[in-house]
Amino acid sequence: MLTQTIELPFAYRFDDAIARLALDPLNAVDINNQLVKIPLDYSIITLQSIGSFHEPKFEITGIESDEQLHRISSIFHFDRSLESVNAHFAKTNLHELFSKFEGTPIITDYSLYANLIKSIIHQQLNLSFARTLTTRFVKSFGTQVDDVWLYPTVDKIANLDVDTLRNMQFSARKAEYIIGISQVIAQGELQLESLSNETDENIFKVLTKYRGIGPWTAESFLLFGLGRENLFPVGDIGLQNSLKQLWKMENKPLKEEINSHFKAWSPYLSYAALYLWRNIE
Repeated sequence: MLTQTIELPFAYRFDDAIARLALDPLNAVDINNQLVKIPLDYSIITLQSIGSFHEPKFEITGIESDEQLHRISSIFHFDRSLESVNAHFAKTNLHELFSKFEGTPIITDYSLYANLIKSIIHQQLNLSFARTLTTRFVKSFGTQVDDVWLYPTVDKIANLDVDTLRNMQFSARKAEYIIGISQVIAQGELQLESLSNETDENIFKVLTKYRGIGPWTAESFLLFGLGRENLFPVGDIGLQNSLKQLWKMENKPLKEEINSHFKAWSPYLSYAALYLWRNIE
């Protein structure tokens, strides 16, 4: 196992990033020590900030391969400078927002399967109960390694029966979705990793063929599973409220009004969404 030090040539708001990670009780975060433990391939990798906002520097412990280092860099947005994003929005009507939250990265979930299952669990639930249900699910069927919880394997969930999840307060339909999606992944029909090579449009089309994956879940997969940079979930109520507040409107903006700004915000629509979410939090 190796310890690697990484320095970033751009401002990076790590304290804010791990504060948001800490909101999920399944994430192993130590805010005081600016540290997070990440489960990858049943290894636990520790990422700790030893730098500052303007001079970001990180120590990564437990890396076992170049592939793991690449994945950590991708998950935490170390591999793409945020300077071009900030410079782009400095010339738009979101310039104040990007000045306020400069250096906020898109951090993706640790696994694509975990992202998909979490999104399905969260559908149409308030955030508090969604997190409670997700935690119950992972602690019932997942694995704990060095005090860090790993999502359950696809095979384990594919072999559950609906009543097992019903007894944990899942609706019958949601239980069917979770088991059904896990089955098509286990059978090799739906290959999540291979989707990373497809366009946003193709991924959206593939995912929404399956019961339980609607536009909201597919967009969540693109944004927080794959870290795609040019996606704006225009139907998201939080984004609409954030724009209403930012633009000092009496009513939430219509989808057509929001869409009219996409040309100016592209190719970084995902950052516009992220910073707008951050502003309303």
